[in-house]
Amino acid sequence: MAMETEKLALDPSTIFPGVRAVFADRSRGQYFVAESGGNVVGCLMITHEWSDWRNGDIWWIQSVYVHADFRRKGVFSALYRHVEKVARAAGAVGLRLYMEEECGGPGDL
Repeated sequence: MAMETEKLALDPSTIFPGVRAVFADRSRGQYFVAESGGNVVGCLMITHEWSDWRNGDIWWIQSVYVHADFRRKGVFSALYRHVEKVARAAGAVGLRLYMEEECGGPGDL
């Protein structure tokens, strides 16, 4: 995903522990995947932000990826609808999509 969207090669020694950390501690985030024929064809990650203004948890959608063969076929829409349902059930006060309009790569920190 990083290579396709930002032309950024991630270091496996950083990314693998980072992903494992989400699975080990749900407060860091949560992954949702879409499957077709037993294969993962899309995914996204949710992270949380406390809103003092709204006295509740805002769910941020990030790290969205849909396999090229499944784009424009409703995969992201299905993931979004599912996450929205889960967020409502969990009492979230907001659902936001994190995106970058333009990114020049690793120097954009």
